Amino acid sequence: QPQLVESGGGLAQPGGSLRLSCASSGFIGFTLSQYNVGWFRQAPGKKREGVAIISASGLTTEYEDSVKGRFTISRDNDKNTVSLQMDRLVPDDTAVYYCAADTWWGKFADMGRTSRQDYNFWGQGIQVTVSS
Repeated sequence: QPQLVESGGGLAQPGGSLRLSCASSGFIGFTLSQYNVGWFRQAPGKKREGVAIISASGLTTEYEDSVKGRFTISRDNDKNTVSLQMDRLVPDDTAVYYCAADTWWGKFADMGRTSRQDYNFWGQGIQVTVSS
């Protein structure tokens, strides 16, 4: 079973930047470029929410309102990775971030489905902390 692995998290100061990456665990035959991918996050005591999504082709992206203009989702299908560039970070961005992949774009509609069971593949999560 292929797995998704997130990397690039850590501690940043308010106003700073971090870049998250999502890649497959190297399972032979699994090509992340064939999947639509989304980033989700969950802060302590809060519901999990969608952050950004990107279609398999990379031509379509959507963002949650609070991150528009600050976060950028992109993909490199040659390297089978999807990235989330996070700029102008604020303390409310502190959360565990997950990437998810699915062949059906409709599952990502409105980023309303936030359970790992909703998607073909789901990462283990990575901590992002924004604090001075």
